[in-house]
Amino acid sequence: MDENLQAMPTGDWASILPFHVPRPLPALLQPPVAPHISTRPSPQRLLVQWARHQDEVRAAQRLRHQVFVQEMGARLPTPLAGHDIDHFDDYCEHLLVRDPVSQTVIGTYRLLTPAEARRAGGLYSDNEFDLAPLAAWRPRLVELGRSCVHADWRNGATILALWGALAEFMQRNRLEAMLGCASMPMYHPGLAYGEGAAAIWQQLRTRYLAEPAMQVQPYTALPLPAEGRGTPGAPEVQAPALIQGYLRMGAKVLGAPAWDPDFQTADLPLMARIEDLPARYRRQRD
Repeated sequence: MDENLQAMPTGDWASILPFHVPRPLPALLQPPVAPHISTRPSPQRLLVQWARHQDEVRAAQRLRHQVFVQEMGARLPTPLAGHDIDHFDDYCEHLLVRDPVSQTVIGTYRLLTPAEARRAGGLYSDNEFDLAPLAAWRPRLVELGRSCVHADWRNGATILALWGALAEFMQRNRLEAMLGCASMPMYHPGLAYGEGAAAIWQQLRTRYLAEPAMQVQPYTALPLPAEGRGTPGAPEVQAPALIQGYLRMGAKVLGAPAWDPDFQTADLPLMARIEDLPARYRRQRD
């Protein structure tokens, strides 16, 4: 590792250079060194940083396995027990949120940039949706994925820490949009399998659906109940908090959800443009 990078600060909002072995990083991803940042995080502030070494990526993959497999019951093949690992990990930048006291990773996102998506053979979302309507956006968008937060830290502060770092990354690298698949559980109490996810989709499409030219189609569509054929007296369901947060940030729903049998989720395609983000997430571009 370059000596200059070793000396960079690791405070609670330091912009640390994403670093993965063995591929070199493009110069575009090199952040400015922020002045006057403490190297000791305050107990009241979360530590937000980019994974620089393989062991830091492994920490994110362990958290993902804990949340997706142990907690949510996903069936995921993995080459390393207790870790969620797939083809795209080696091409992604991994964002970490740590407990400032224990240094444990308690939240993570992974980001796939346009250049790395080309090297990876496409986006993760290409496996679930026909993204042809977004062809013109590919050079300008980053794909977000594998987002999760430890159960003890699912609060606004953790989500804001992740989103603030994401917005800063995008503006620094002059990317214009975020694309991702937000998951909805297929099981809801008192409802048939997939009925809750279908109800959420019907709620969101009336208010947040993107213009027709931007809409994508799932390869494996979520089975939607016929009008009036839902469970009698079914309880009302709400979109997961993370999806609600995306929508408050100005994200648009790109179409009907895809069914992911491995994760046992309905994946909703979402896209947010930097120019639509609330001002608190945006910084003035150079």
